Amino acid sequence: MSVLIKNGRIITATDDYIADIFIEGETIRSIGKKLDVKADKEIDATGKLVFPGGIDPHVHLDMPFMGTFSSDSYETGTRAALYGGTTMLIDFILQKQGNTLKDALKEWKGRSDHNCVGDYSFHMAVTDFNDNTKKEIRHFIEEEGITSFKTFMAYKGALMIDDRQMIGLMEEVKQHGGLINVHATNGDMIDYLTQKNREEGKLAPLYHYLSQPEVTEAEASERFVDMINYTKCPGYIVHLTCEGALNAVRNATRRNQKVFVETCIQYLILDASLYEKDFEGAKWVMSPPLREKKDQETLWAGINQGIVNVVATDHCPFMWEQKLMGRDDFSKIPNGHPAVENRMELLYSEGVAKGRITLNKFVEVACTNPAKIFGMFPRKGTIAVGSDADIVLFDPNEKHSLSAATHHMNVDYSGYEGWEVTGKVKTVLLRGTIAIDNNECLIGKGFGKFIKRNKVSQVI
Repeated sequence: MSVLIKNGRIITATDDYIADIFIEGETIRSIGKKLDVKADKEIDATGKLVFPGGIDPHVHLDMPFMGTFSSDSYETGTRAALYGGTTMLIDFILQKQGNTLKDALKEWKGRSDHNCVGDYSFHMAVTDFNDNTKKEIRHFIEEEGITSFKTFMAYKGALMIDDRQMIGLMEEVKQHGGLINVHATNGDMIDYLTQKNREEGKLAPLYHYLSQPEVTEAEASERFVDMINYTKCPGYIVHLTCEGALNAVRNATRRNQKVFVETCIQYLILDASLYEKDFEGAKWVMSPPLREKKDQETLWAGINQGIVNVVATDHCPFMWEQKLMGRDDFSKIPNGHPAVENRMELLYSEGVAKGRITLNKFVEVACTNPAKIFGMFPRKGTIAVGSDADIVLFDPNEKHSLSAATHHMNVDYSGYEGWEVTGKVKTVLLRGTIAIDNNECLIGKGFGKFIKRNKVSQVI
C-alpha cells in the first residue's frame, strides 16, 4: 500500500518545513513540495505537525517484580504506546541470578513474540556477571541485535551487581561494540535507610522517598561515570532525576567525557509533595522517587544544554490492588508508574507549548536520540527518504484532559488524572500502515516487529 501525506509541517531534530511525504510499502520513498504521485491513500495534514514516531527506550511490560507482574502485557503496552505517538519501545530482560542470558531471553520472548502491536527491542539486564555470562556478550551483540546491557547498583540480592562485576562487564561490552545502561543509586545506603524507617514505624509512602535521598543517586552516578571513564565503555544513565546526579555528569564533561543521560517525563513535571497524600502517594512510588521543584528546573536546563539526551518513561504499571500490597509497609509497594501513552503529549504540552524547549529539541529527545544511541538511526527516529515510515500527525492546538477513563494502558488509575494537555496525537503510521486514526487502533497484536539493533557507532 502507498500513502501520500500532504501539506504537513514536518519536524525532525534539525528541520522544520512544509512538504508532502510519499510512502511505499514500509518506508518513505520521497519528500517534497506538491509531489506529483498517485497513492492508494491520501492524508491531508494541513495545520498538523508531522514528526517521527516516538521511541521510548525504557519500559517494563509483563515484568515479574516484588511477587507480582506489571499489568501491561506486550499487547496492551505497545498498543497504548501507539495511541500516544510512540511507535517503538525497548524493554528490559532480567537475567535470573544463576541462569544464563540466553535463558532470560527465551523467557521474555515467550511473553513478547507474536503479541506486540508496535515495534520493540530489548536491553539485557545482567544480574550475575561471571565467566559464563562473559562468553554470551558477543553473541547478543552480533547475533541477537541486543547491544545494550543494563546493570543495577541497587536491589541487593536480586538485581544488584558489585563494582568488580561492573568493571568486568564494561570491558567485555566495550570490546564487542555495546553500551552499558545503569540504574545508578546506592543500594546499600537505601537498604539501610529503608530498614531504619521500618524499624521506627515509619511505613507510609512518604518514607519510600525519604529512604532514597538525593545523595544516594548523586554518589552512584559519580561512581558509574568514573568507571566508564576508566574503561572507556559507552555509558547511559537511565531515569536520572536530580541536580546532584546531573552535576556528576556535568563534572565529567570537564575532562571531555561523554555520558548519555535519560530522564523520564514524570521527573520533569511531578514532585515529591505527592507522597504526602497518605496512601494515595503509592501511585507515584517508583525508584528513584520523584524529587523537588529545583530538580525539575535542573532537568529542563539539562535538556537544553544537551546533557540530558532522552526523555523516556520507565513505564511499569501496577493495578491499584497490586499497590495495596504495601498498604502497611512502603517497602512492599510495587515500584512503578504508568506513562507510556502520555509521554509525547505531556512533553509537548509542558515543554514546547510552555516555551521550555523547541519543537526540534522535542523530536530530538523523544525520537531521534534514542534511535542514535541504541543503534536504530536512520531507520528509526527521523523522517527521511529510506527511513521506516513511522510517522505521527499531531494537532498542536487541541486541548484535552488525561484520565484513566480514557487511556488505553492496562491500569485502573492515572498518575495524571485530570491533567489539562495542549496538543493531541491524531494519526499514527507504523512502517507505512495506518495504526491509529480517530482514536481507533487499526492493527492487531503480532504486527509489531522485533528490531535488531546495530553496534554503538553513533555519537551525539
